[in-house]
Amino acid sequence: MQVLIRPWGAMHYRIDGPADGLPVLFANSLGTDLRLWDPLLAEMPGIRAIRFDKRGHGLSDEGGAFRIEDLADDAAALIAHLGLGPVALVGLSIGGMIAQSLAARRPDLVRAAVLSNTAVRMGSAESWAERIAAIRAAGIGSIADTIMQRWFAPGFRARAELAAWRNMVVRTSAGGYVAACEALAAADLTEGARALRLPVLVIAGDRDGSSPAELVGATAALIPGAGFHVIADAGHLPCVEQPKVYAAILKRFLQEIAR
Repeated sequence: MQVLIRPWGAMHYRIDGPADGLPVLFANSLGTDLRLWDPLLAEMPGIRAIRFDKRGHGLSDEGGAFRIEDLADDAAALIAHLGLGPVALVGLSIGGMIAQSLAARRPDLVRAAVLSNTAVRMGSAESWAERIAAIRAAGIGSIADTIMQRWFAPGFRARAELAAWRNMVVRTSAGGYVAACEALAAADLTEGARALRLPVLVIAGDRDGSSPAELVGATAALIPGAGFHVIADAGHLPCVEQPKVYAAILKRFLQEIAR
């Protein structure tokens, strides 16, 4: 088990794939840990996949309050610690905001970015405040079923494995989840997105109840030259629901930047 000690505590990370593979750093969504990418990586042998649990998620410490920029700094520290040089960066939801922030502030560390099911702003201050209040009053379990409805298309919600994803959310540290909600409520990455000058691919799901395809597409439109794909019959986590389709899109993009 691999851990990077940061000023706020221990950050858990994992590396899979050959040492000479294209380094790809993955950043997870709110309420998930690095296992989010397991279905996708099964379809992508050959890359050097680096994953990490952001603060308050998975096996990482909570670390108190933070901003999106702080999470991006954690990702930058991991890249430097591993001596990877410029990486391809894939981020989903809040992970996509981490990717936007890192690419805008540390272009020397990022050769290309994939922004999945994310936007320059996600939700409103009021909606995040309501979610935080619900968690503080009754725990994450009180909103878990609503999260599943927003995350997954109806067909996937009928599958037995939905229980495992619900458990992942419920077992997330309440303190870490709330801190991430507060970071999301405060984040506006519009100007950084407009300034990006690197290859960018933006991905949405047509059944996403957390970041609708229209919202994701509006962010893609801000980024010069960005590609945009909408995956059919997929919600907020298309890498879980449609891993083969997601992998095919990602492989094409990675092949292009590798050339």
